[in-house]
Amino acid sequence: MTRGDGGRQRIKTAKGRSASSIKWIQRQLNDPYVRKAQAEGYRSRAAYKLIELDERFQFLKGAKRVIDLGIAPGGWTQVVRRQCPQAAIVGIDLLPTDPIDGATILQMDFMDEEAPGVLAEALGGPADIVLSDMAANTVGHPQTDHLRTMALVEAGCLFASEVLRPGGTYVAKVLAGGADNNLVAELKRLFTTVKHAKPPASRKDSSEWYVIAQGFKGDAVRPKRDDEA
Repeated sequence: MTRGDGGRQRIKTAKGRSASSIKWIQRQLNDPYVRKAQAEGYRSRAAYKLIELDERFQFLKGAKRVIDLGIAPGGWTQVVRRQCPQAAIVGIDLLPTDPIDGATILQMDFMDEEAPGVLAEALGGPADIVLSDMAANTVGHPQTDHLRTMALVEAGCLFASEVLRPGGTYVAKVLAGGADNNLVAELKRLFTTVKHAKPPASRKDSSEWYVIAQGFKGDAVRPKRDDEA
């Protein structure tokens, strides 16, 4: 690794690396959020997206039970642990995630029909916040990638409506343009306020945005279980 003009770091040798790999490594080396995460002990720069969203919307304060959908590698849960040290946290991801003190981590597919029940049981009570940084694996076709990720957002929304306490919050990653009209309409039915935001830590060339739905309306809008229908 060497320093080029302007102090930017460059890879000393690119032998055997693809152009996209070289570009990604150089971007990581010169990303202030990556360096800050390393210095402050966060597992990923994504931690600052949650920090910045919370600074703007103030949803973490006083949280006692939190669910983290798509927890790997754990940066968002680390933020919750630091800001709400007494909170119970349950996370889920297909990928393995190293243990985090004070958090229960499930390695399974959130879209598995058993996952919502397992998460709710592990949490042990109504959630104050459901966080979702989930994104579908991309296939390189923008419309397909968007549909796959939005399906996760919609599934997360349904899950949130089943486990949140009245007044609770759902925060989810969406893609360029934000949530589509049908999902926004559903979120507005379920929550008192629905906002879109792109935190400064989200790279400018990234298509990601976040939807922040606050003030869950509770039993009046909560889906009925099969045995209640």
